Amino acid sequence: MSPKHKVNDNPTRTPSIRDIVIQARPKQILKNALVLVPLFFTVNIWYNPSDLLGMSSIITRALAALGIFVLISAAVYFINDSVDAEKDRMHPEKRFRPIAAKRISIPWALGISTLLILLGLANAYLISIPLFITVAAYLGINMAYSWWIKNIILMDVMIVASGFVLRAVAGSIAIDHAIIQESGNSVPLDLTISPWLYVVTALGALLITLAKRRQELHSSGTQSKSHRLILGEYNVPLLDNLINIVATATLISYTLYTFSTGVTEANVPDDHSMMLTIPFVAYGIMRYLYLIHVKELGENPEEILFKDRPLMINILLWLVTGSSVLMWTRLTQ
Repeated sequence: MSPKHKVNDNPTRTPSIRDIVIQARPKQILKNALVLVPLFFTVNIWYNPSDLLGMSSIITRALAALGIFVLISAAVYFINDSVDAEKDRMHPEKRFRPIAAKRISIPWALGISTLLILLGLANAYLISIPLFITVAAYLGINMAYSWWIKNIILMDVMIVASGFVLRAVAGSIAIDHAIIQESGNSVPLDLTISPWLYVVTALGALLITLAKRRQELHSSGTQSKSHRLILGEYNVPLLDNLINIVATATLISYTLYTFSTGVTEANVPDDHSMMLTIPFVAYGIMRYLYLIHVKELGENPEEILFKDRPLMINILLWLVTGSSVLMWTRLTQ
């Protein structure tokens, strides 16, 4: 067994910085990038080269919200792994996590999580009360998930998906009603994103969560229930049907969003040019289904993005196309 995976025989000792960082799961930071979605989809509103200070203020608030969710989500991982420590020790991969391997004791884990929570909530409060409430709600549902909801079929995946939506909501709140200089006058800008994008975020997150459950069930085999109790309530045919339903709904919802011209909250060009981004979303969904069913991936969604080059390129092209469409609309107005 490598030093990285060595079990600590003295769990009361002070954990190393390395183990604390590993336990915080830095790869999961990618999920928190959803906080920046509102910033991206309102670029045509806040972009104003004549007011660099105003733009930097908006971007700073968005990045601050991202940092807050990095802290809070890390705290959730410490708490969740403390609750699941015994089960994780029976999992072929999770048993190497610092808490499961006893390199971080439960008291230390709870102490670190408390510090992270206090830092996150304090910074959220400094930005705005609505952001503080949103972050607290995210924390609350994750606590409920760790101790209770994760053992309720269907509700478990829906609660996980709701966490992604709250990230997007927090990003919107952080930059909402920003003040930017227009022609020498301070003008409030409503940067709230379209409700359609919240729907798409929820469905996309649900798709990823269902795929994760499917792969966990598939890889665990007869030992699935001992690794995660709720897996005993699922089977592969059920999850395949749910994945197909959600994947279809995700694509339809995004397509409807691109058609939402004339709706103030939609913030899409009247010439339907946002439809140019539909092929990227369609390919992304189909590619993800391919990786689930053919390559048998999905248990670690964050690794799929880093390892699957076609999916990475597709996401980059979607971002470039979407931002170009929005910016073109701004420049031609």
